[in-house]
Amino acid sequence: MGLLIDLFGYASIILHGLTIAAQSVAFGSALFVVLLAHPLAPSVANGPLILQQSRRIATVSAVALVFFEAAGLGLQVTVLASTLSLPLFELAGANFAVAGLMKISIASSLAIALCSRESRARPAILLGLVLAGLAVATLTTHANARLDHRAPLLVIEGLHQFGAAIWIGGLPCFLLALARVKEANAFRRIGARYSRMSMAGVTCILVSGIAMMVFFVGDASGFYGTAYGVMVGAKITIFLFLLALGGMNFLLIERLRNAPNISVIRLKRFAEVEFGLGLTIFFAAASLTSVPPAVDLTQDRVTLQEIAERNAPKWPVLTSPDHATLALAELQSRVDANATTEADPPPAYVPGSGQLPPRNAADIAWSEYNHHWAGLFVLAAGLGAMLSRAGLRAGRHWPLLFLGLAAFISIRSDPEVWPLGNEGLLESLRDVEVLQHRLFVLLITALAIFEWRVQARDARQSRAALGFPLLCAVGGALLLTHTHAIANIKDQLLIELTHTPLALASVLAGWSRWLELRLDPRDDNGWGNRIAGWIWPFCLVFIGWLLLSYREA
Repeated sequence: MGLLIDLFGYASIILHGLTIAAQSVAFGSALFVVLLAHPLAPSVANGPLILQQSRRIATVSAVALVFFEAAGLGLQVTVLASTLSLPLFELAGANFAVAGLMKISIASSLAIALCSRESRARPAILLGLVLAGLAVATLTTHANARLDHRAPLLVIEGLHQFGAAIWIGGLPCFLLALARVKEANAFRRIGARYSRMSMAGVTCILVSGIAMMVFFVGDASGFYGTAYGVMVGAKITIFLFLLALGGMNFLLIERLRNAPNISVIRLKRFAEVEFGLGLTIFFAAASLTSVPPAVDLTQDRVTLQEIAERNAPKWPVLTSPDHATLALAELQSRVDANATTEADPPPAYVPGSGQLPPRNAADIAWSEYNHHWAGLFVLAAGLGAMLSRAGLRAGRHWPLLFLGLAAFISIRSDPEVWPLGNEGLLESLRDVEVLQHRLFVLLITALAIFEWRVQARDARQSRAALGFPLLCAVGGALLLTHTHAIANIKDQLLIELTHTPLALASVLAGWSRWLELRLDPRDDNGWGNRIAGWIWPFCLVFIGWLLLSYREA
């Protein structure tokens, strides 16, 4: 049961992120059907096909919502039933369980309605199910847990989720529609209507976001001094990226009025990146649910002085402490020395037991050493990418540096694990932090292999070239959910203040590389490709610099 409790926190964040994504796409696609695909179907070329395939996207997303919501609800009920020794039928009446079952029921009804035969009442039914689903979704948020201002906060939260659904959730259907039409007039009509839908979504997000900052963050110290505030800052940063892309798409759609023959490739590519960034925001939102609102954490806030002291310039540490001086190694030595029998003494720490491993100054030095060497690998890769971008052919092998980084992390990141420690590799995966490190090793290895093949063969137009940007973006999103087994709240937050910029830079690197590969080089003489092509190497250099300046004490 200790293992399940350990895994619960991280698994619940991932599942909740997937649930939010499925919910937004299901409801957003249904809104796209009601507000765009259905009204324009009779008058736009391939309109009936767009309507049919948009309904299919909404149906698949609704089924995915049922699956992820059921998985998350099942995990919550299992953990609570085991830890509180309560029968399942009692937990089934809890507020979170009732809300989850209602959402499953509404999502199932939405899928059935989307698959049913066409009827005149269909748009009204879909709209009613979407609004009901959004209303129920607010019952599982921080707003419903408040003792004061609950009603207005529920409305604000509902507005926020509606905005995310109609804007981000509708993007897959918008991309589908752009791929199915060829005429400039159809592009303009679809783009103009979706632009109005997006602006409504942006307005809802802005108004509700400002209101939630007032109620949940409170003041400036709540913004920079709590985990909740830091994650809100990450969401705001990604939202600004989204606004920039959405604004450029709006200007392009307006240009179609006077210049119907201009290329719409940029419109499609920016929309692809908008959706990718939107998914990242959904996982950041899922992380917010795992921490209390800033207004409720009045103690143990990090001060600006503590942030400044932690981030004061300091030379990187490139030598590590002796492995025997680590807290767990010392504790195991004492356990071994106190053993009274000749049988093997018990392990000092059991992964998945529900307890945090011991930690001392040597562990902090070990972690800083690891981050600093990782920074050297990433910095060298970023500089190599810049040289390759500048035309130096030898620089094209820079992705191989990531294989060295993956090998370094797999050996050094967790000193208690084989080959440095006594824990077996499979046994150590019961530890959530170790499991996350192994996932990052796999991501980095795949990233290196994909991108090296692309660079070495100059195969930028192949599908394999998309592996690097996608893995960078996924890695950045996962880093936003990364947790550390540290009991001290302030130390945890100070580490998050470093890891959050790393995640955002990784996301930016991934999607700028995506634009470099996917934009049409004939648009504006390839300026978009060139600008995007310099952003992602700079992001790698920035990530390397952040890792080299990383400190835990």
